[in-house]
Amino acid sequence: MTLRLRLLLALVGLVAVALLIADAATYFSLRSFLVDRVDQQLGEARTPVGFDLAAEAQLSDVPLGGDTRRARQLPPGTYGELRDAAGETLAAVTYSYSDVEQPTPALPSPLPGAASAGITLFSTGSTAGESVRFRVLVQGFPDIERVFIVAVPLTDVQQTLSRLLFIELLVTVLALAGLGALSWWLVKRELRPLEAMATTAGVIAAGDLSRRVEPAEPKTEVGRLGLALNRMLGQIEQAFDERRRSEEKLRRFVADASHELRTPLTSVRGYAEVFRRGARDDPEDLETAMRRIEDESRRMGVMVDELLLLARLGEGRTPERAPVDLARVVADCVGDAGLAAPGRAADLSLEAPESLVVTGDDAQLRQVVANLVGNAVRHTPEGTPIRVRLGREGAAARLSVADEGPGLAPEHAARVFEPFYRADPSRARETGGAGLGLAIVAAIVADHGGTVDVESVEGEGATFVVRLPLGPAPASGSGSPSASAPSAADTPSGGVGVRSASASAPAD
Repeated sequence: MTLRLRLLLALVGLVAVALLIADAATYFSLRSFLVDRVDQQLGEARTPVGFDLAAEAQLSDVPLGGDTRRARQLPPGTYGELRDAAGETLAAVTYSYSDVEQPTPALPSPLPGAASAGITLFSTGSTAGESVRFRVLVQGFPDIERVFIVAVPLTDVQQTLSRLLFIELLVTVLALAGLGALSWWLVKRELRPLEAMATTAGVIAAGDLSRRVEPAEPKTEVGRLGLALNRMLGQIEQAFDERRRSEEKLRRFVADASHELRTPLTSVRGYAEVFRRGARDDPEDLETAMRRIEDESRRMGVMVDELLLLARLGEGRTPERAPVDLARVVADCVGDAGLAAPGRAADLSLEAPESLVVTGDDAQLRQVVANLVGNAVRHTPEGTPIRVRLGREGAAARLSVADEGPGLAPEHAARVFEPFYRADPSRARETGGAGLGLAIVAAIVADHGGTVDVESVEGEGATFVVRLPLGPAPASGSGSPSASAPSAADTPSGGVGVRSASASAPAD
């Protein structure tokens, strides 16, 4: 059963019940009123009927009194009877103003109220059957052993009530029919927005997630439903877009990983074939083949380690945290970069406080700083200044690595933190690694609750900025920059949020 039909039946049913209650109340109220009028007529007929009965029975001991001329004003069919104590009829009279024989009441035996001195009223049938009923008044006179009876036919009352019942039923049926037709039209009109929503939902289910339902307004229940559905559709569309982007990102990630691993694997296989074809008999060729196989294996190992690190950072595990003196970490990494590239040591400059404590993983934070500084060294020509700055910014530590190298185009700057993304389309080994360094930086910084951003103008250099929440002061002194530190490229990273705005030329 449709909603429209259910609403129609419910509305018509409720109205029908209300009309029936009103009809019944009207019918019984009018019947009570008419019966009261007949009882009043019986009271008025008591005296004239009594005199007529006394005269007919030649009795003068019935204490009724009154004017006998009022007998001609009695309703047609009025019946009077006088009985003795034994129930024998002493006199009876029927008032008929025509030649038509009038029915008489069928009085029950024993007669109610015959033994009492009061007045008793009741209704009964007639000798002509139940089609004609009488209203009966019985008054007893125990002191003279007489019983007086007056009965008035209820023909007018019955006809009036029958007419009223017919009119009520007719009006009720017509009212329900009209109400049903009007309700069907109104329900159909009011449910039209829901039908439009159902049509739109079908289109959306077919794949068009950009469609929205109408009406969508807060004034009506249907409008509020439309608003809720549109919000839900917006979230669903956003979720589908995010899933699509994730799938595209995953496909690109797999393709890039396959490409990056295929190159060293090809080299290893090639040198293995050279070895098999006779290089093992030539010491110089054998040394070259083994060295190249070892180099390519090491590159694959570093790449696999970085991929595992990214995977661990993305699992949402709660890393171990401890106070870390970021000033010491930055000084160590800058010193390591100068030792790794002696020709660039003069290009590196550092401004940092003696101590600046954050909460995080020392090895992971070293990897963040080392990747940023190494990225700037690798992608800028010799002689290009590289400025590393560390300081406070509100409740955060701010680390910036800025260079004056070739910088990044806007389309490259927006994607430098994606895994395997490199600004160099040729992906040449001489210009960078696999493109995982900055992705690891972003993952570690996010894991530490910080932010990392890049600001770059092509041809004018780039600046990476990392912001990390400050931590409590360490129990011991901050310590001075040390000369040795683990290699940032090979250490596992943890997570502190970083906001980066430093960049050098194309990022790994």
